[in-house]
Parts: sequence; C-alpha cells; structure tokens
Amino acid sequence: MRVLLLLCIFNISSYLFGQKTGLPLGDEAYHIMDRLEIKTSVVPDFHSSLKYHLREDVINYALRIDTVRTILSIKDRRDLFYIFRDNNEAFTGLVSSEQNTESRKVYTDSSQTFYTITEETEARGQKKSYYFTSRKPILKHFYKTPANLWELDREDFYIRVNPIINGKAFAAKDDNFLFLNQRGVSIRGGIDRKVFFHTSILESQARFADYVRNQITEDKAVPGAGFFKTYTSRIVDIEDAHDFLLAQGYVGFNISKHVYAQFGHGRNFIGDGYRSMFLSDFGNNYFYLKLNARIWKFHYQTLFAELNSLGARDLPGNQLIPKKYTAMHHLSYNITKNLNIGIFEAVIFNRNNNFELQYLNPIILYRTVEQALGSADNAFVGLDFKWNLFNRFQLYGQLMLDEFKFNELFIERRGWWANKYGIQLGVKYIDMLGIDHLDGQVEYNSARPYTYTHRDSSASYTHYNQPLAHPLGANFREIVFRLRYQAGKKWLIKPRLIYAVYGEDPDGQNWGGDLLKPHVTRIMDFNNENGQGIKTKTLIGGLDVSYELRHNLNLDFHYFYRKKNSEQSNLDLTTSYFGGGIRLNFANRNLDF
Repeated sequence: MRVLLLLCIFNISSYLFGQKTGLPLGDEAYHIMDRLEIKTSVVPDFHSSLKYHLREDVINYALRIDTVRTILSIKDRRDLFYIFRDNNEAFTGLVSSEQNTESRKVYTDSSQTFYTITEETEARGQKKSYYFTSRKPILKHFYKTPANLWELDREDFYIRVNPIINGKAFAAKDDNFLFLNQRGVSIRGGIDRKVFFHTSILESQARFADYVRNQITEDKAVPGAGFFKTYTSRIVDIEDAHDFLLAQGYVGFNISKHVYAQFGHGRNFIGDGYRSMFLSDFGNNYFYLKLNARIWKFHYQTLFAELNSLGARDLPGNQLIPKKYTAMHHLSYNITKNLNIGIFEAVIFNRNNNFELQYLNPIILYRTVEQALGSADNAFVGLDFKWNLFNRFQLYGQLMLDEFKFNELFIERRGWWANKYGIQLGVKYIDMLGIDHLDGQVEYNSARPYTYTHRDSSASYTHYNQPLAHPLGANFREIVFRLRYQAGKKWLIKPRLIYAVYGEDPDGQNWGGDLLKPHVTRIMDFNNENGQGIKTKTLIGGLDVSYELRHNLNLDFHYFYRKKNSEQSNLDLTTSYFGGGIRLNFANRNLDF
C-alpha cells in the first residue's frame, strides 16, 4: 500500500508546476514547513532562507511529508491539511475522466497519533482527496472551498479571489484609544501554467502606540507602509491617527524547468530568523525584478530593486522622489540533508535616477565592479547557515560584512569605526520538553556602529527612510525569546520577550545608529562600541492568542508591554495596551522595535 501511495504522490507532483504564486510573508505555512523539516529531516526543494516561498514548493513538500515513515502527530496532520486547503489550485488539474475510483484520507486510529489510508469509491469526475470542498457554499458560488471566497478553474487558467480584513481595538495605559482598521482584496492566478500573477490592495486607518508614532515622526513614514496621510476619526476624538494604502503585485514566469522570474512591487526576506541582517520585510514595498535558479543542491537568487533615497514627506509639494538602486545575490547550498550554507552580496548605489548597467550581471562579485567604478557605492557581503539537529533543533545564523580591516578587528582591536558588521545567531527547539507543538526560539542580533551607512547618505542601506535589514538599524545588541504553542485544533498562543541595548544620537551628533546619516560625520575614529551615544535599553513583552473560527478567520487577543530606559530620563517611555479583534486572510505583524 505504501509503495502504491508513493507512486500516486509522485504522479500527483508531476502536475504541480502550474501555481507559482507566493505565500504572503508571515503566513502560518512558513512555521509549519520549518518545523516539519526539522522533525522529519526530509529536504525540501526550496531553500528556506529565501522568502517568500512559492505555493508549488510548499504543496510538493507537504505531499512528500504526508508519506514519510516518521511518526507525525494529529496536529502535524492538521498542519498538512491546512496547507492542502489553502493552496487547492495545485489539485484542480488532477481530474481524469478515465478514473472511476480514487483514494481518500480517513482518520482511523483512536490514539490520534497515526491515521491510515483506505480505498473509497467516488463518482466519476470528482477531484483528488487533497481537494476539500465546503459543506454549505454561500449562494452556491461563494466559499465552495474552505479557503477561497471565489475561485475559477479552467484547463489553462485559474483564479482565486479573497477578502482581507484586519480590525483591532486596544485600550492603552496613559494613552488614548488605539485601533487598526484594514480592508482589502487579494487576487492570484495563473495562465497556461507558465505565467502567474498576484495582487493585493489594503486600505488602512490606524492609531498606533506612542513609540510607533514617535518613529513615524522621525522617519516620516509608517513602518512597512511608507507614505501616509493624517487621519481624524469621526467616531472617537482622535487627531493623530494615520491613513495609508498598502498595495503589492507581481507577475511570474517559468523561463525553464529550473529558472523562474518575478517582476513586481512588494517585499522580500532573506534569512531563517525572526530578524534578518541581510534583507527584511520591515520597510516599505519596492519595485523589483527577481530571478531564481534551482538545480541539484543549489539555489541562486538575483534581486534588482528600485528604492527611494528619501520619503515623500521630505519634499515640499508633489515632487518625484529621488531614486537609488540595489542589486543582490544569494547562493545557498545543501551540504547535507541537515546543513545548508549561503553566500550573500549586495550593493546600494545612486546614479541620479539611472541604473548602473554593470550591476546587471547576475553572476559576479559586486565588490570588483564597485572598485572598477571608483568605489563610489555601498557594497556588502555576507554568510549564513542553517543546521537541523536531532529532529528537534535548528541552529541558524548570519554574518553581514560592510567594511573591516583585519588588523583592527582581530589584532589591535581599538574599536575602529570602519569595522562594520552585523551578526545573528539563533536556535529553534520544536516540541519542547516533549510537548507536541510547543516550539521555542532564541535569537541574538547585533550590528556595530555605522554598519549599513555610507559616506553618501543616499547610498545607505535604507528605503523610504527605513532600514532594509534590522529595524534598529545599527549600534545595537538584541536578544529575542519566542514561544509558539498550538494548544488545540483552534487555539494558537504566541508569547515573546525582546531585550535590546542601543545608542541614540544627541541633537547634531552621529554615533552610528541612524542609517540616514553619512559616516563621514562620525564622532570619533576609535573606541567605538555598541550602545554608544545616549545608551538606551528597551524591554518588550507580548502575548498573541488566536482562535480560528473557520479557515483563515481568527479572533485575536493581544497584550503588549514596552519599557524604554534611557540615560536621558526625559527620553524614557513606557507603553502598554491590550485588546483584540478579528482577522481574515491576514498575517499578524508585530512592531517590535
């Protein structure tokens, strides 16, 4: 029976090349894929540090996991079925008029540890057992399947349309009413199994906590959104809320069996941690072209992007925002089934709104090009790794090198300003203490003063006045503790604790934490250390509890606490709030900085 099932899965997988849209960043499937890779040691076709993942890759991996000999709990099976429901376009091309019988999955083991596969006869024309239909569709045309409001499948075309809702309200200590009101729509589809598209638009009004409002005032941009307008509520007496629009979209192409291209407007993430020292999703969307080549144990990604060197509110009136550009490479290699290493490089450059054509070469060391052009640009190199151990643990890390001198870094060690680098080191522990779906994570992040900066401030590692990597920029140390517990079929509990030490700048000074300031304005050449300037300590505690009413529809409860303790007492700030709301087809985004 197992051999027959494996042959069936292999046959199914051969059809799964026609749905290469991506999972939204923050989707629960990322954690599911992560923990299943650690638990089973089954190597996925995708390399997990390059996000977002393609739905095709996630489904193919879930199908492989569904047949492994490793003992999977009932919660693991539910995770797999969540992925099957959420990406059902993978199975709509599997109907064969020649078939009268199919296999259907049926839970049969009362111990809730295993389930078996039984044969059941279905009528001609029914879809495979991985394709789930709703018992009671709305008006016969809506929610015919659990995950999608409306869907259409044809031989050479498919489309999925879903609403997006995120409504939250919070009571804050020593602050007025806080809220988040977001509504939108998401559309994805494919044509001829060669061209794929996704678009989403989200209209948002929000009154953020005081520390976020302070950051918006400083950056002149909403974290993760960029441009905003002032919003005055007609319901409550609030005048300092924000109105902003979030829109992203892309078109993807199958260039060959191993090469895939994507052209669009959005964000990307490189790394296996909660943070990234290479490229994170903290900032605003940007215009990009991405090429991915995967063959054997290698995954090579090239990313070209157009960035804003300023924000819209930095300029009077309606003016075109000056542009800058980035080109990035990441090559990862699976040394063994449990160990992956990667090499990263990036360059940020400003050419008066023109792209430097020499950086279009997808296979080259950017540092050599940058030197040939006169060393005018901001170049970076990096290393990362991921190591799964004992089917319970994952070690991961990143090293980002901006500039350094060997003698100063390892021999004289005088705190030279140009020893600029960032470090990440973390560990994940799944099924902690033998408790199913109790998963933990500890992560350390650090960036030396002036890391990511450049002598030309327009070439800093930023977009729309926001960091492209860690939200604290540079000149910091941070440790993150996170737990995730799937308490039952419906309940998800996620507490977290974050402690950071960083340096802020007195007026008119540059101690290395603000990426928008050129490093030529530094205070001193030697004796630089993390946290210099106005030394600041921040403690963040949070608790997120979700109850799933139906597929991707959740009731949420949130508690948040943040205490900022500064060397200058007038900068101290304590923030706390609690509340909740409802969320549909939307991933929670925590502003933990």
